[in-house]
Amino acid sequence: MTRYGTDATATLIVLTIGVLWGFYWWPVRGIAAAGLEGAWGTAAATGCAVVVLMRFAFRDGRWRKTDLLALLAIATGGAAFTLYSVGFIYGRVALVTLLFYLTPVWSTLLTRFLLGWDTPRLRIIAMGIGLLGLLVILGAKGDWPIPRNTGEWLGLASGLFWALGSTGIRARPEVAPVDAAFVFALGGCVAALACGAILPEAHMELNALTQVITLSAITGAIWWAFSIPLLMWATARLDPARVGMLLMSEVLVGIASAAIIAGERITPLEIVGGGLVLLAGVLEVWPSKGQRQ
Repeated sequence: MTRYGTDATATLIVLTIGVLWGFYWWPVRGIAAAGLEGAWGTAAATGCAVVVLMRFAFRDGRWRKTDLLALLAIATGGAAFTLYSVGFIYGRVALVTLLFYLTPVWSTLLTRFLLGWDTPRLRIIAMGIGLLGLLVILGAKGDWPIPRNTGEWLGLASGLFWALGSTGIRARPEVAPVDAAFVFALGGCVAALACGAILPEAHMELNALTQVITLSAITGAIWWAFSIPLLMWATARLDPARVGMLLMSEVLVGIASAAIIAGERITPLEIVGGGLVLLAGVLEVWPSKGQRQ
């Protein structure tokens, strides 16, 4: 395949995965409705992904040659996606998604103060815009600009954990896509089990066992076991700015699908705040002089 063909394929993959994850809230809530409430549904889905990926990961003793800090960073990324996933059970899709996409704020702080990397002016501007968007979103109803429920706290925390995990992934040696996906799902599963024991109203009352098993298997296989390795393959072949912008399709699809399917609505001020968050995301991945590659 030519370079152009590879780029086109990778672009299509990233865009498709962004759209796919825009619908992720739907099966997660379906699992909860069938009886696995709270984080238990995510635990079941990630557990299925771990089982699917187990036979393909770390063949021929590759784990012995893999950087342990890289694996820890990947597992942290999986935990971030779990917090994001569970947030859909407790909060509105639009707000949880937008709070997750505040990652540019946290990643800028981490790379500047934890790793000591130079911070281009554009990223500082992105951080300021992202924080402004956060204040607008959380204060849209005239309240103090702080998360108002468990879902919003989880959405905010997921963005922070993803910034931590993605920063570590960027700083450490690359891990093979399938191996990384296995560790990603495993980290997500461990985090989901921990959340299941801690979060409120996280009951297991299997009203429809067949439906729970089916939805968990489909969700784990498609969203965790299938899309994550493809995304890792594609991102290694594309400019980070293009990847970041293509993945923002998730926000638009998530908000639109939740409005159409679940009847969720967002206020005009929340739309303004969401626009600021998306703008911060665009600026964060926009190439600039002095930005570390």
